[in-house]
Formats: sequence, C-alpha cells, structure tokens
Amino acid sequence: MLHQIWDIALYKPLVNALAFLVSIIPGGDIGIAVIILTLLVKTVLFPFSQRSIESQAKMNLLSPELKKIKASGASKEEQAKLTMELYKKHKTNPFSGCLLVLLQIPIIFALYYVFYKGINFDSSIIYSFINAPVDINMNFLGIIDLGQKSLFLAILAGVSQFFQAHYMPKPAQPTGKNGSFAESFSKSMNMQMKYLFPFIVAFIAYSISGAIALYWITSNIFAIGQQIYIKKKKLSVVVHD
Repeated sequence: MLHQIWDIALYKPLVNALAFLVSIIPGGDIGIAVIILTLLVKTVLFPFSQRSIESQAKMNLLSPELKKIKASGASKEEQAKLTMELYKKHKTNPFSGCLLVLLQIPIIFALYYVFYKGINFDSSIIYSFINAPVDINMNFLGIIDLGQKSLFLAILAGVSQFFQAHYMPKPAQPTGKNGSFAESFSKSMNMQMKYLFPFIVAFIAYSISGAIALYWITSNIFAIGQQIYIKKKKLSVVVHD
C-alpha cells in the first residue's frame, strides 16, 4: 500500500517530469534536465523550507529572552507560561521548523531516488501524454558522463554542502558553562553538519553517479541562496517589534 502511494504520488510524477524535460531540451542533455527538475522541486518547497529556516533563526534570536526566563528563579509552571507567552508574542513555534522539514523529506528523498535508480524511462511508468525521450545524452555539457562516477562533481557536492551548512542559522549559545542537553546537542549537530557531513555527501555522490552529485550541488546552491536571502530580511526586527 505504502509502496503504491510512493509510486503514484512521488516517484512516477518526478520520473515523468524528468522525461518531459529531457524530451524538450536540445540534445537531450540529462545534466541540464537534472538541474531544472531539482530547481523546480526546490522552488515548490521554497515556502516550507523558508518558514523552517525563519523559525530556527527566530528561536536563536529569542535565546537571550529564554535564558532570562530560565534564570528568573520562577517555578517550572511559571517558566512554561512565560515561555509560551514569548512564543505567542513573536509568533514563533519551536516545533514548526521540525514539522516543515518532515513534510519536505519524502519529496526530497523521492527526487534523490529518481537519480539513484539511474535514468530509467521505462514505458510502464511513463504517462501516455508524455513523449518518452528518444535522444538521451548522459554527457553533461559534453564533458562529464553522469552515468559514471565523477570525482570532480563529488568534490563540488562536498564543498557546496559545507557552505550550505555554513549559512544555516547558528544554534543558540549554551546557557552557563555547560548549557542544557538540548543546547549542547544542537551545537554538536551543527558542527557535524558543517565539518563531517560534507565528506559523507562527497563519498555518497562519488559512490553512486555523477547525476546524484549534480543533484546535490544544485540543491545546495539553491539552499545557500535561500539562506542568504532570508538572512538579508533582518529577522532581528521581529524580536524588537
């Protein structure tokens, strides 16, 4: 049942979108189709990912106020009440960021799966109104074979992942010397995302194919641009409203 839902709602629509793009792109360049499809999906998800990033940024900006509440010496019940009032005042939900990320995961994973399985335009999964591409060019811009491993693209995928993590909202600074478990965990995850995950991304991208690497590069560049855009909106104004 779940497999059928996955195929009907996510996998097949993305495969058909890729097939359509390849059929209309001069020369049938798979690389250009991968870039366009990735950008289209990221654009559709833009409102969700934007709100998720904004939510994290707002939580970081509210960190000093949350620390004051924690250090006030009030009872746990009073602290909880003051915290909820603070969230309500600034229209912030600490769980909204996680929920929005969870909503995006199936779509992002489906897009990844399309490229992971290899470029397959089997007639059994192509819609009747989509013309299956006849000319399929796996050589991106006539230079890199996306059906094979590409060390160059894998390295670019890892580098782009590093900068994507670099521009993400920084976790709140720990309270006191050690901080809470949640604060320490958040800081640790941020460090791993910035310094360890790029190597994992590069390894996976190299292990599978150039198409996966190109997908990751495109996705990361889009995310970097989005994070810079949100940062320029000066969310700090919200805290002082």
